[in-house]
Amino acid sequence: MTTEKRFEDQVAIVTGAGTGIGYGIAKRLGSEGARIVVVDYDTKVGEQSASELRARGIESRFVAGDVGEEATAEQAVAEAINTWGRLDILVNNAGLGGDTGNIWELPIEEMDRIYRTNLRGVYLFCQKAIPPMLERDYGRIVNIGSIAGKEGNPRMVPYSVTKAGVLALTKSVGKELAKTGIRVNCVAPALIQTKIHDQFTPEQVQYLTDRIPMGRLGDIAEVAAMVAWLASSECSFSTGAVFDISGGRATY
Repeated sequence: MTTEKRFEDQVAIVTGAGTGIGYGIAKRLGSEGARIVVVDYDTKVGEQSASELRARGIESRFVAGDVGEEATAEQAVAEAINTWGRLDILVNNAGLGGDTGNIWELPIEEMDRIYRTNLRGVYLFCQKAIPPMLERDYGRIVNIGSIAGKEGNPRMVPYSVTKAGVLALTKSVGKELAKTGIRVNCVAPALIQTKIHDQFTPEQVQYLTDRIPMGRLGDIAEVAAMVAWLASSECSFSTGAVFDISGGRATY
């Protein structure tokens, strides 16, 4: 773990930070000085994660809620501003893998469920976080997409479609803010070793792993390291871009 303090005095909101990639990102940003607003729909794991961050000497607060609810985004931004007086970083990580099945087998309600978290949530948090960033003419937004959003994974239409939407949202918002001090970028991982795999069949996990030239899953710490750079002031001439972390699966 780096001993740099690139985020000293900065404040970050990380959605879906109760477990997995989100917690790894929160821990990495916090280790470099950031104060963290943990957002998660699961109160138990969210409070536990915020507590663990504080035990590491990282200032943190927890906001419980569905990222697809406007009130959750408003509350998270208010928590950052009211507690620490600023908001520098937003990491839209919360996401669902969803049920697997062909499009003619999955009910429309499954598409609605995955859209609510994977895309509507990103939209809402960007919408609420950008105004206070504009006031200070500084901010970093990092959205967690997926290689599925580029290539489309069979039997995972809701997930693939909503992650494609995250990529497009990133490009659009990045261009809208290009002449400001706010940078908006996206990370597109291939399969990373997390509990989200519990939502996939063993065959699906094997299919996705087989498509990675390195022949292994990614590690949470590897994603967190890339996000940390994108969330830093060092990332100054990249915006509206998609950064792959796919073990060689995506080379474009």
